[in-house]
Amino acid sequence: MATPFTNPLLGKWTYRSFVNTPTDPDPFDNILFGEGTLEFTDAPMQMIAGTIGGEGWSLNLAGSMTYGNPMTANFQGSGTVNNEPWIYAYIGYLVNQWPNGVNQVPAIVGSVIRVIPHSNGQAKAGYVASFIAVRQ
Repeated sequence: MATPFTNPLLGKWTYRSFVNTPTDPDPFDNILFGEGTLEFTDAPMQMIAGTIGGEGWSLNLAGSMTYGNPMTANFQGSGTVNNEPWIYAYIGYLVNQWPNGVNQVPAIVGSVIRVIPHSNGQAKAGYVASFIAVRQ
């Protein structure tokens, strides 16, 4: 008898994205692009649903995942924040567990791109940042 598949993305993740700068930031907080909670909810096989949000913002997620080594999550977050549309696209990879890892927490690493501009043109479309999300 087959056992049901458990989606390894389901649940809450602490999300942080970072400005991609080649110089040493001083202080380190200068490269923080965004932070919040990423929550993947139940969806049909190979589909992604959920939310991402933080203080003052929240986006609905839709996308897909590809099983493999590593597992790939490709999704988009969209919503209205302060009466303007926000759309961000994400691609992330579930980090493999190390055979001899000690206290390793599941993590997703990837990049995010701003799809449309917002904040009266101050936040331009096409901006790319890196992100990491760790399971809560």
